[in-house]
Amino acid sequence: MANASLITRDVPAMTHETGNTYESVVIIGKRARQISTKLKEELNSKLAEFATTVDNLEEVFENREQIEISKFYERMPKATSIATEEFVEEKVYFKRGNHQQEEEAPKLDLGEF
Repeated sequence: MANASLITRDVPAMTHETGNTYESVVIIGKRARQISTKLKEELNSKLAEFATTVDNLEEVFENREQIEISKFYERMPKATSIATEEFVEEKVYFKRGNHQQEEEAPKLDLGEF
């Protein structure tokens, strides 16, 4: 899992796979959006379990489990940090036009760009 704190990255090393800084940033950005969407869906599904049709003040203060779930997701590393870590570890599969980049590690398809 990615580190939640800031890390200085070696930009030339990050462009090793693509040969282009901007292309690497686009790939990381697309993967970050995928991760963010997935995490948001997970959080919403977990919080939906606690949804009630009656709103009263007592339920707001009593629902500690919902608060703990929310805090857990707030403490997680940001989607961009996770995506950057995956890219650096070569866990992201991407392709450009007819050229494909393949490796032994499991890849995540980002589609063409």
